[in-house]
Amino acid sequence: MNPVAPATPGKDFLSILDLVRGDLDRLLGLAAQMKADRRLGTRAPTADALGGAHVAMLFEKPSLRTRSTFEIAVRELGGHALHLPAEFAQGTREPLEDVARNLERWVRALVIRTFAHRKAAIFAAAASDLHVINALSDEEHPCQALADMLTLRERWGSGRGRTLAYVGDGNNTATSLVHAAPQLGISVHLASPPGYELPARVVDEAIRGARDGASVRSFRDPRQAAAGVDAVCTDVWTSMGQEAETEERRRVFAGFQVDAALMAAAARGALFMHCLPAHRGEEVTAEVFESDASVVFDQAENRLHTQKALLAMLLA
Repeated sequence: MNPVAPATPGKDFLSILDLVRGDLDRLLGLAAQMKADRRLGTRAPTADALGGAHVAMLFEKPSLRTRSTFEIAVRELGGHALHLPAEFAQGTREPLEDVARNLERWVRALVIRTFAHRKAAIFAAAASDLHVINALSDEEHPCQALADMLTLRERWGSGRGRTLAYVGDGNNTATSLVHAAPQLGISVHLASPPGYELPARVVDEAIRGARDGASVRSFRDPRQAAAGVDAVCTDVWTSMGQEAETEERRRVFAGFQVDAALMAAAARGALFMHCLPAHRGEEVTAEVFESDASVVFDQAENRLHTQKALLAMLLA
């Protein structure tokens, strides 16, 4: 009997939007079961789900959580991880299309962490037999959103009727978060400085996928966005590749720090979330980061379990 949930109909996972209706629920259910079964080791029902398949990993950006959890996930599903030099994502030695068409002859999937989302799309389009997984791009971070949703489900059960606030840069992490949460009936409040908001297209996409009355609202004042919410999320003010903007971003985002006063505006028992790495003293104070409200390391742990479920659903 196959212990793996039904596969998604799509070949690739470049975005939360690649999941059709019901996929996110199924994936989170499978991830929760895999988390519970991990103690069984090689006796876990999904210990050979990949049946020896090879999964290539191509990382242009540094990574602790993504690389570690994907490598462990592949191994715990009975597969093998192949690490490719970052230069093969540059497209200078040979076209990305040719790299993809070589890889599909040898491996089942490519996990790519890249500066340019278009590179992941090129790999996906060029190779019909290669499953491509976006492990972070400049536009989206869908694997992080999966872990975030599992973390919320563990704390809340059903998310229907809950609200979370995202305070900070309207970046790739924010995009995937706002794509995912409304699919589970979770409303989102967004607060970003002028010029750093999520594109209207992303908000429209999130609203179209919303269920159970979930909404997406934008605010100028982060404390208004956080008022009465059940979780507050943030991310670094300066992402990789934006280092030249560091001082300007510190100035612009100075009023968007998640501190004790902002958390006090949220509902009693509200959670604090961050995808990590965190810069204490910038987007979040050390007090909030180390508080009982913080579930940041639960989020990091759940990267492993949701990525195992994703690999199993795409490949098994």
